[in-house]
Amino acid sequence: MAKLDEYRQYIKDLLQQHASIVWDNRIQAQIIYDTEHDHYQLVYVGWREQDRIYGPVLHLDIIDEKIWIQQDGTEIGIANELVELGVPKEDIVLGFQLPSVRKYTDFAVS
Repeated sequence: MAKLDEYRQYIKDLLQQHASIVWDNRIQAQIIYDTEHDHYQLVYVGWREQDRIYGPVLHLDIIDEKIWIQQDGTEIGIANELVELGVPKEDIVLGFQLPSVRKYTDFAVS
């Protein structure tokens, strides 16, 4: 259970860090935590002139004690940031990758 608590905190801290660097004050960074079901998201919401800005930048789930990255719109890659924090690659699943392609990554297949 300590591992899961640690993973939850890592995810929350990283979402907070990414939310704090929104480059446009017309865009609101909303962090969404569903700690009961282990779903975590960073969503951008706002308007830029006549254009609606809305969408998930990051979406992570914890499934079977692994961190599943469902969406990653960052440049550095949240998987790399998790590894830097000490999360083993075998506990990270690139959920946005086609399942048949995951075996060619350094991360968990599922």
